[in-house]
Amino acid sequence: MNIFEFERRIVAEAPDGVLFADQDGVIRFWNGGCQRIFGFSAQEAIAQSLEIIIPDTLRARHWQGYAQTIRGGQTRYGADDLLAVPAVHQDGHRVSVEFSIIPFRDGAGEMIGIGAVLRDVTRSFAEIKALRTEIKTLKEQGSK
Repeated sequence: MNIFEFERRIVAEAPDGVLFADQDGVIRFWNGGCQRIFGFSAQEAIAQSLEIIIPDTLRARHWQGYAQTIRGGQTRYGADDLLAVPAVHQDGHRVSVEFSIIPFRDGAGEMIGIGAVLRDVTRSFAEIKALRTEIKTLKEQGSK
């Protein structure tokens, strides 16, 4: 297997979501991991706005950050800092995702879009929330 086949397979078949959206926020690449997390097939997602996975209440904030990253070519959510946000599955239920962002530039250095590697953390987020509630309850019972 050559390096290009390896790269293609690891991106296409990764359990994590990998997507690319152009400078306007239109999805241009969507792997099988994204389908597993969000429910949309690549055929359904490609050429759609990122809004298909962004909750209504977070869209303004998302587009503000997206535009800032496209303008400046910088993000704080790269290798060392993950962004954790709620997202929307195709059937409407909420999922929790963590992801890093990869700015993409053309040969002249101009921003052409943003890639993201996403992981569904819905289950672990719910477990942490339940543990916090349990700890709070135990502390309240202990102070009585």
